[in-house]
Formats: sequence, structure tokens, C-alpha cells
Amino acid sequence: MEQNKKILGYYNYTVVLTYIGMIMGFMGLLFVMSHKFQGAVICLMIAGLCDMFDGAVAATRKRNEHEKKFGIQIDSLSDLICFGILPSIFVAQIENSNYISFAIAICYVLCALIRLAYFNVHEEERQKLESTVRKYYQGLPVTTIALFLPAVYILFKRRYAFTCLLFIMAILFLSPIKIKKPEMLGKVMMAALGVLEFIVLIVRI
Repeated sequence: MEQNKKILGYYNYTVVLTYIGMIMGFMGLLFVMSHKFQGAVICLMIAGLCDMFDGAVAATRKRNEHEKKFGIQIDSLSDLICFGILPSIFVAQIENSNYISFAIAICYVLCALIRLAYFNVHEEERQKLESTVRKYYQGLPVTTIALFLPAVYILFKRRYAFTCLLFIMAILFLSPIKIKKPEMLGKVMMAALGVLEFIVLIVRI
């Protein structure tokens, strides 16, 4: 065990994007509480962009066992804030906190929490057995809400549209479906889609 560290945690460049993403998630929550929904959506998208590339950045540095486990934990804790709590509170507020939206928002957070905890357990076990990067996800990653929620915000803005989105996403988070992890080209394409959504949002301000 590491007993001589003066300050807890790890502060090399491999965690910077994760920390920035978490800050964006927190700022998004502040926007939601002020009913500035467009600002919240933009924060969610920036958090998604940070999460998309934090793994690639971390892979550029040789990390010890503790650093790898720390990276897994902070990534999931940040994801819970950005892609679990932020979208659920966003939907509860924008749908005027009606009972159906409120109940589904709670279920959504719970499903995100379960998925992230399940991923942590299995990812730690996988890394003990394999040195290669994960190639498939089991279930839909929680980070995909960073693409879908802005799209619904731009295209629909109708009552219960966001509630339906959370309901579908929550089911897919825990579904035992196998999804290929996007490689760099796929990440660039998703980033390009995110940029397009961002431009539309900015034009509407």
C-alpha cells in the first residue's frame, strides 16, 4: 500500500480529461437548476467529448496497477455525474417534474449506477487476464446519452420526448447486447456529429 503520499489521488496528464468532464457535468447541473437547458446540453456534450478520448490519452502512458484501478474508478464516478445524474435531473426539470418523468428519471439513474458498477467489477477482472484494450461493450454505454439527448433537444422538444428517451436508454444500459467499441474513425465520426449538434445549438442562442 502507498503510505507516503502527501496528497491523495493521482495527478498526471492521463486523468485531466476525466476531471474536465466531471467539471462540465457539475456546471451542467447548475445550468439545469437555473432552467438554462441549452447550457446544460452543451456541458453534457463537452463531457461526452472528454470521455470519448480520455481512454486514448491514458493509453499513452505506462501506469502501475494502482493508477489503472484509480482510472477505472474516477471514470465511472465522473460518468455517473455527467451521464447519469445530469440527464435525469435535466429531464425531471424540463418535463416539469411530473410523476411519470420523475419516476423514469429515478430508474434511469439507478440503471446507470448498476451498469457502471458492473462494468468496474468486470473491467478490473479483465485487466488482470488481458493486456489488450477492450473491443466490445456489453450493453449500451451510459456515455451515449451525450449524443442522443442533444439530438432530441434539437429535433423534438415535445412533452415526454425526453422521458421516452431515458426509458429506452435505461433498458439498453442493462440489456445483455454486445456492441463493438468504436475505433478512432468511429470516435471521430461521433465527434463530428457532436460538433454539428453543437453548431445548431449555438446558432439557436
